[in-house]
Amino acid sequence: MKDLVKRYGLMLTSYMVIASLVWIVLLVILPYFMMVNYSFRPNLVAADIGGPMDHYTISNYVTLFQNQVHFHVFLNTIWGGAMVTFICLCVCYPIAYHLAKVATPQRAAFLLLLLVIPFWINEILRTFAWFIILAYQGPLNAFLKFFHIIDKPIRYLSGNGAVMVGMVYAFILFMVFPIYNAMESMDKNQVEAARDLGAPTWRIHWRVVMPHAKPGIAVGCIMTFMLAVSSYAVPSILGSTNSRWFTEIIYQWFFEGQNWPQGSAYAFILLLLCIIFILVMMRVFKVGLTDIAK
Repeated sequence: MKDLVKRYGLMLTSYMVIASLVWIVLLVILPYFMMVNYSFRPNLVAADIGGPMDHYTISNYVTLFQNQVHFHVFLNTIWGGAMVTFICLCVCYPIAYHLAKVATPQRAAFLLLLLVIPFWINEILRTFAWFIILAYQGPLNAFLKFFHIIDKPIRYLSGNGAVMVGMVYAFILFMVFPIYNAMESMDKNQVEAARDLGAPTWRIHWRVVMPHAKPGIAVGCIMTFMLAVSSYAVPSILGSTNSRWFTEIIYQWFFEGQNWPQGSAYAFILLLLCIIFILVMMRVFKVGLTDIAK
């Protein structure tokens, strides 16, 4: 705080602190507090709110484990989010390494621009573009049939495959940039020294590059997983009845079923899942909050 006062002055520092507190309290703490409060209450009509039937209960949480369909969707969402995170890591790691340590600054800037430009378009429009590409009579099937790779069109939109493709494309930047930022600070001489000592490429990455990039990998995995499991637009557009996402059920409780307590309980369970995943990633990569904040 003293450093901030010295740098920006008392008035500007006070303004930044107050603005941050207002932001955190009104847009983070208070909404979550209301959601948790809703999740422990029964779904009542307006006339019964505040009456003898209005009491705290855990029935909204028990519903998830009693409803086998919802519980299966919840597990499928965890698995799908983990798979999207793993695929993004496999795709983005070599891209980030090439941008940070192989490409020239001019080439790296050009490639980063190519990665960023598609994201100037709204996510829903990009998802609908994938819907057209992966449609039964879409251009992908037409291309594969033209070159006689397939005999008949494939229904890409009937399972989790299309959802994962759309999510990997939608969240690829959230994996690339943290890893790229972590690798960029690494001394290239470390890689050259390991290569001069006879280490193969895979060992150089396992023993030199990846340990240095651990904070970036952890941040990328955390952000990608949280965005994947909490996504609604991608699974609702590219998914089917066989690939429902937990967020779709939350949406149905809130807006179709008008059961806000049940929807709040499901939303809070999803929040707990994200918190647990953050703690697991920090434990797996052996990084702390200060490492992630860098």
